[in-house]
Amino acid sequence: MRALVFGALLLIPSLARAAEPLLEVAAGGETRSYTREELLKRPDAATIEVAKDIAYGGPMTYRAVPVAALLSGLTFPAGSVIEAVAIDGFAAQIPLDLLRNTDASKAIAWVAIEPEDQPWPKIAGKDYTAGPLYVVWTGPEVASIRSEYWAYQLAKFESQLSPAARWPGLAVDPSLPDDDPVRAGQTLYIAQCLPCHKLNGGGASVVGPDLNLPMNPTQYMTPEGLHALIRDPKSVRSWPGMKMNGLPPDLLSDREIDLIVGYLKHMAGRKQAPPQ
Repeated sequence: MRALVFGALLLIPSLARAAEPLLEVAAGGETRSYTREELLKRPDAATIEVAKDIAYGGPMTYRAVPVAALLSGLTFPAGSVIEAVAIDGFAAQIPLDLLRNTDASKAIAWVAIEPEDQPWPKIAGKDYTAGPLYVVWTGPEVASIRSEYWAYQLAKFESQLSPAARWPGLAVDPSLPDDDPVRAGQTLYIAQCLPCHKLNGGGASVVGPDLNLPMNPTQYMTPEGLHALIRDPKSVRSWPGMKMNGLPPDLLSDREIDLIVGYLKHMAGRKQAPPQ
């Protein structure tokens, strides 16, 4: 999934496939690199079954490597997250504990590897597949994993400061109580929207526009229109080059959309110049 994608892709996937797929894993000053063949030949590579794949909407079978094994032995600063960067500029901020989990009673993260001679199906409505590398999840608690943590066309895992520490411009009014719905909206925005959209210049992605500068969408759209845009962009507007995907209720509930809209409305009054 790519939620709230208003802009064009940086790279055409077919061009990115010209070179041997390479995954970089960086943390604590150390960088590891893996080609597709190196990943497929690892002793911990396994065939896995994904009951409901986010990119494909149904069951899929993959040859994959546990993400926890790829992160093993690296040093991570306290409070850090893993930034999963795709070849198109998408950049999800994934909690480190989720990716390092090895408890089979919870959700397990994998890097699925697309065989060069047996490409996966194209994603519905797209002219490319989720490969050559794709973060997928298995386990009893997989339903708790946010859709944007299924990062397809993966290029890099990199340890980063938490989004709140890295981009202070994302912060809500500090006087708000801990249980204020706007804080819940901030958490959802970071998980679901920040992978494609900056806010006040904060964010690593270059896929979509900033959603607070120069204008916040709550300043030029009704709450109903913005809700509809997030749920089903084509119900609001459509054009041939449209990249934005909607989020069905099983991935983002109506209440969660309302929380994100509430956060955006709050941040319309907290505009800050982007960091230089």
